[in-house]
Amino acid sequence: MAIYAIKHGDESTDRLQQRFKKQVQKSNLIKILRERRTHKRHKTRRLERIRALKREGYRQDNRKKQFYSNM
Repeated sequence: MAIYAIKHGDESTDRLQQRFKKQVQKSNLIKILRERRTHKRHKTRRLERIRALKREGYRQDNRKKQFYSNM
């Protein structure tokens, strides 16, 4: 997917750069390239499940603290 901007009429170079920058941001190209920069190992199902349970426990604790402020 190529991203390019062509100068329209008497458009300034600053405006052209802004238009190009906006196109790049909308395409999420920078985000994709940053993710590809380093290799990441996939998490195992077991590890994902353990983390999800831990997260859920934290959420339950926070819900309790909302109602009982002296805990």
